[in-house]
Parts: sequence; structure tokens; C-alpha cells
Amino acid sequence: MTIHTEKKIGRNDPCWCGSGQKYKNCHFDFDRRIDAFRDEGVEVPTRDMIKTPEQIEEIRKSGLVNIAVLDYVAENIKAGMTTEKIDQLVESKTRELGGIPAPLDFEGFPKSVCTSVNDQVCHGIPTETVTLKDGDIINVDVSTILNGYFSDSSRMFCIGEIDDEKQRLVDCVYKAIELGLEKVRPWRCLGDMGQAVNDHAKECGFSVVEEVGGHGVGLEFHEDPWVSYVSKKGEEMLMVPGMVFTVEPMINAGTSEIFVDSSNDWTIYTADGKPSAQAEVQVVITEDGYDILAR
Repeated sequence: MTIHTEKKIGRNDPCWCGSGQKYKNCHFDFDRRIDAFRDEGVEVPTRDMIKTPEQIEEIRKSGLVNIAVLDYVAENIKAGMTTEKIDQLVESKTRELGGIPAPLDFEGFPKSVCTSVNDQVCHGIPTETVTLKDGDIINVDVSTILNGYFSDSSRMFCIGEIDDEKQRLVDCVYKAIELGLEKVRPWRCLGDMGQAVNDHAKECGFSVVEEVGGHGVGLEFHEDPWVSYVSKKGEEMLMVPGMVFTVEPMINAGTSEIFVDSSNDWTIYTADGKPSAQAEVQVVITEDGYDILAR
């Protein structure tokens, strides 16, 4: 468990959040509450994980572009389309709306979107050699930079008629997110959400990927905290107002075991070749729950 310490601020000093208010009139009580959880041994967020209202509004604007891009994909995706064509759609629509595709050149990723088909868990690289066909399921993971602020969400798309197992898998991942979001509340732990997701996946007869999870996002593409979906209630980091992160469980029809494609060091596959499904929403913790910034 990581224990965070922060620089002490005088009550009459400017608040660390940059509001311009005195600390005693701004985040003093907030920090005291966090200190109480820390004293009980709970992992708590650092101040740099807490977004200001102004930052949240800018992230929200980025999220609106992200949503519009995924809507555009939904209007156009079909059998016979290559994943390279999806990349072109995302690239053109993102830039038309004033954004920049965040995945492009991120740590060497070569495309503007991740397209993960069937047994690809995540980080699928668009290509002319993969053509969608009836019966496929595909996760399209879109991430946007708008005016320096990041958004991130993904959706599952079913191509034509899919078999019952794939349909149950896709339904399961969306229901798992819904149940997980019911546990996303301020002053609760991320493990509350993680256990809700994992419990539902197991009830469906499926498994949750352990090694890949959600993450903070907003001022950078990937920030703390890392978000697990095989965690336990009452464990993991405390959720507090102003935190922004993704809820994006990856649920496999078979084993939770995965492997990375050695030919590109990006694409992750299920170890048994069975299908995987993922969906992703980006949320901000509020005083009484959460808001969805992108989905």
C-alpha cells in the first residue's frame, strides 16, 4: 500500500488547488477528511489527482468530441470495412471537430485508434489486412486531446448476426459497468466498484483480465490511479471529488490469461483464443456521486 504525504499549508496561505482562496476557506476540511482515512491505513489520492472545476469543464469538452467520434463510427461501421478504414474515420472526424487523436504516436503506437476484434483484448492496431465480417465483435477505443485536455472511452460493436456466446459477453460487459458505476461514490474505495464488476462477470460464467485496467486521465493520457476490476470491496484507493478516471473492464469468455503479440508489442489476445469484450466510460467523482465525461 502506498502512503502519500503532502506539503503542509498554513490556514491563511493560498490553497494548493489554485483557486486563489485562502486554504482554510477552500480545501482545508477536504484535506482533513483525507487525512482521517490515511490515518486508518486507506490509500488516498495525491493532490495532483484532484482536478479543479475549470479543468473538469475542459475535460468535459474533450469528452464531447470523443463521444461524437464514436457516434460517427457507429453510423458507419459495417461488414466489409477494414480496421484501417475505421482509423481513417476516427482521424478525420477528430480533426474536423478540433481535436487530436491521443493514441497516435503515444509511446510509439502507430495509429489514431485501437480496434480490437474477437479474441483481441485491447490495443488492436488498425490495418488493411483485417476486414470486418458478419459474426465479429469489435471494440473501438477512441481517445481525444482537445486544447491540451484528454478524454477516453470505447464501445463494442456487433457486426451482423453474432453467436449467443458473443452476445452474452457483450451484454455482460455493459451490465458490469452499470453495476460498477453504482459503487462509484465519493469517500468509498475503488475496490467497491472493482468487486461489483468482477462478481457480475463471474455470475455470467466469464473472467476479468487482471493485468490491464483503467486509469486516471484528463491532464495526461494515462495518469494515476490504476484501476483494477478484480479488486475487493473496501480496498484500493479512496475515491474523492475531483478525481477523473476510466471504468473499462475487459471480460473474457474463457480464461483470464492473456498474451501480447510479439510482432508489434501492443496487441493483447486471450490465451485460449476465445472472444473478449470491453467498454469504457470516463467519469469524474462529484460531491454526491459521479458524472460521465465520455462514453
